[in-house]
Amino acid sequence: MTKPIFGLASNGKKNLLSGSAPSGNLTIGNYIGAIKTWGELQAEFNCYYMVVDLHSITTRQDPKLLRERSLSFYAQYLACGLDPEKNKIFLQSHVSEHAELAWVLNCFTPFGDLTRMTQFKDKSAKHPKNINSGLFTYPVLMAADILLYDAHLVPVGEDQKQHLELTRDIALRFNNEFGETFAFPDPFIGKVGARIMALQEPTRKMDKSDPNANNTIYLLDDPKLITKKCKSAQTDSGSEVRFAEDKPGVANLLTIYSVLSGLTIPQVEEKFVGKMYGHLKVELAELVCATLAPVQARHADLMKNQDYLHSVMQKGADLAAEHAAKTLARVYDKLGFIPKGARK
Repeated sequence: MTKPIFGLASNGKKNLLSGSAPSGNLTIGNYIGAIKTWGELQAEFNCYYMVVDLHSITTRQDPKLLRERSLSFYAQYLACGLDPEKNKIFLQSHVSEHAELAWVLNCFTPFGDLTRMTQFKDKSAKHPKNINSGLFTYPVLMAADILLYDAHLVPVGEDQKQHLELTRDIALRFNNEFGETFAFPDPFIGKVGARIMALQEPTRKMDKSDPNANNTIYLLDDPKLITKKCKSAQTDSGSEVRFAEDKPGVANLLTIYSVLSGLTIPQVEEKFVGKMYGHLKVELAELVCATLAPVQARHADLMKNQDYLHSVMQKGADLAAEHAAKTLARVYDKLGFIPKGARK
């Protein structure tokens, strides 16, 4: 007899969780690799989508900009098609259980496991004057995010797979010691477009915090700027519009075009047979602008109605907190903590 899946909701659907930190600005890479996929998943799963503002402060943030970006990120989630009636969409800092569970999980995470996290090494190299303990234990907070909502699936890119493996190790360690407490999360990796590369440096991932803005197309860039960035994108030697490992620049542009148009890579290649790189860049710019126009219009409308935004944000946090509180209570009970208000 098959063992039932732990943590399933009453509707029988699996739980899925993802989020993005409001450091930098959301890019077309975030849209293609994550947010676009989120909208497609909201009918199939119980989805929890966060603006992970707690994670953002591992590097120094301007408080005013952090508030503005957090609100804008939330509005961009909705503008990209996430329905607050079908998903729990919230700010991480609005659900205090994230920080509480992170402390517990820190106590079940060996120091050696954290020293092996490659992202800590990378970020330490980028911010040598601010190598703080939060940067070191960041993966444990990420584990708390996931385990708090009994997430069965977590959309992750290649750079986050190591953190998910750590989450699975922590869950297994806790479950082995205290009995079934946490659902066991699996990665959910999109088939196409999960990794969009920098426009000027197509051998590395597009980054919303990239100091070189020409490497990225931001969701809120105006059409003229988008066109300029597409036209200046690095291509490769030769002139044939073809997807190949030795043509990373062209391959990146073809990937973006494929995902946004709904055409396969071979179909896009066929479309540009006999044409030059310049033709691809111009048509890609037009496609990106057409894709982002309704997103930008919706975002502008939402930012003009901040009372609505805050009300939806509060509702999302309340719904998320219902699940989070149950999970934390289950963990505290296993650990032997006395419940609040308990009588002798």
